Amino acid sequence: MPMINSKVTVSLPQEKRDILKAELGKAVAILGKPESYLMLGFEDNYDLYFGGKKLEKGAFISVEVLGDIDSQSSSKMSGKLCEIFEKELGIPGDKIYITYSGYKNWGWNGGNF
Repeated sequence: MPMINSKVTVSLPQEKRDILKAELGKAVAILGKPESYLMLGFEDNYDLYFGGKKLEKGAFISVEVLGDIDSQSSSKMSGKLCEIFEKELGIPGDKIYITYSGYKNWGWNGGNF
C-alpha cells in the first residue's frame, strides 16, 4: 500500500495530474509495489521555502509504504521521481526533496493490513 504525496510550487492542470498518475503508477514498481494499491495526492501552487528563500519551482514528495524501504530502492526511486517531475513540470532535480517512510501498521476498512 504505497502513498506518494507531492507538494509542488507550480500549477497542476488535470492533464498534468493524469500524466503524473500514469508515470508514478509505473515508477512504484521500483519499490516492488503494484499500481493497483497506489494512492496519490497532489497539492499545487504550494509555497515552499528552502534556506529562507521561496522556491519558484520546487517540490516536496513523501513516499510511504506498508513495510520497509531499502536504501537501494529508495535511491533508484529518487532518481525516477526527479526525472518525472523535471520532465513533466520543469522542476529541476536540485529543487526536489523526497522523504521515505515505512510502516508496520496501515489501517483500512476497519482493520489493518
